[in-house]
Amino acid sequence: MPHGHSHDHGGCGHEATDIDHALEMGIEYSLYTKIDIENTECLNEETDGQGKGVFKPYEKRLDLTKFVQSDADEELLFNIPFTGNVKLKGIIISGANDDSHPNRVKIFKNRPKMTFDDAKAKPDQEFELTRDCRGEIEYSPKVVTFSSVHHLSLYFPSNFGDDNTRIYYIGLRGEFTEAHYHGVTICNYESRANAADHKEKAFDGVGRPIQ
Repeated sequence: MPHGHSHDHGGCGHEATDIDHALEMGIEYSLYTKIDIENTECLNEETDGQGKGVFKPYEKRLDLTKFVQSDADEELLFNIPFTGNVKLKGIIISGANDDSHPNRVKIFKNRPKMTFDDAKAKPDQEFELTRDCRGEIEYSPKVVTFSSVHHLSLYFPSNFGDDNTRIYYIGLRGEFTEAHYHGVTICNYESRANAADHKEKAFDGVGRPIQ
């Protein structure tokens, strides 16, 4: 009897490990919540706003109802602003299990509003992609390069041979830091107040007091 109990426990333990892994991945791949989605754009998308739908929870990466498909040719270019600073550590790119899956991505940091002409420049990093219809392959950006990212551009120049490119899920993993702007405002305020306090001590170039 104890043997049977031990055997059952082992099975449960394996299932628990799988669930824990899925939960952990879901937590790690939560940077989509830090994207300024209103200002995110996808160039050459077939339908306006379609590209925003690929940034979704990890557990919904297999939801095939939301995807982006390229329009005129196979190129896609995402401009992704964050609401703070990101240290990017991992990327997952999931497409269909056919030739419409992108075969390469070029990554640019902190270059807002990139165009296809801009994307001809040398990227900060690029990856050859493998077909990944289940969202299981992670690509690791150079942490030193992508340690302070407030805007990310992903350029997909080609696929495995189809006329159009289709992407179902883009996952981003990393650390997020809120952007703090109030410190600068306080400094400016103090600077102005300080100048006013010492106005009588300020003189112009020929020695006359500044009114």
